[in-house]
Amino acid sequence: MGMKPVRVDIENLLLKGFRYEDRHAIAAALQDELARLLAAPETAARLAELGHVARVSIDSFNVQANQKPSQVGTETGRAIGKGLLK
Repeated sequence: MGMKPVRVDIENLLLKGFRYEDRHAIAAALQDELARLLAAPETAARLAELGHVARVSIDSFNVQANQKPSQVGTETGRAIGKGLLK
């Protein structure tokens, strides 16, 4: 039995306190991290168990002032992944 495709739609990504120029790097890293996490067998199994999820609640997480935009996106993706695995 093959895996079902997973579709993630993020309608809005509010980036308060970040430079406008960094928005694409943050979004790209977020997308990459979500793709990596969603490809993991344990995450795929959890998603199959959940079915359609309209909203994911995540715990707060800290971003350091000196983090690169790509690191911010990766950390955001990890927080979303943890929210899925709750």
